[in-house]
Amino acid sequence: MFKKETEYALRGMVYIQLQNLKERRPGVAEIAHEIEAPYFFTAKIFQRLAKRGFVKSMKGKGGGFYIEPEKKDLPLKELIIAIEGDELFVGCGFGLKNCDESNPCPLHHQYGMIRDQINRLVAGETIQSLAWNTLNKTLAFSRENAEER
Repeated sequence: MFKKETEYALRGMVYIQLQNLKERRPGVAEIAHEIEAPYFFTAKIFQRLAKRGFVKSMKGKGGGFYIEPEKKDLPLKELIIAIEGDELFVGCGFGLKNCDESNPCPLHHQYGMIRDQINRLVAGETIQSLAWNTLNKTLAFSRENAEER
């Protein structure tokens, strides 16, 4: 459903938040390993996210990525739009540029309902809420961790 970059960003941000709750700041290598993503791609993603203010980073001993504690909760939709744009939330499921109520594509009405549900889902969830859900319910974060349980 999402581009790989978005998937890695979402998983990485939740992982960072989980580690920050334990008063840790993970580095790129740790994040990439835990979210099962290529190291250099992960580094590029988090460099961009840091430039956009989604995360901060510290160098040196005890350094790594962190989400500022005083920052408001980050809706998934905000992060998704920053990476992919808003096409998922407003675009045509058939990929047409001129699709609307007066000129609907073959998927217009069915996709509209799905698009609205996705929009509500990602607007209502935050990086912080997913981290707390993962922490409180001991949900599997990666396939590797799921196999260890």
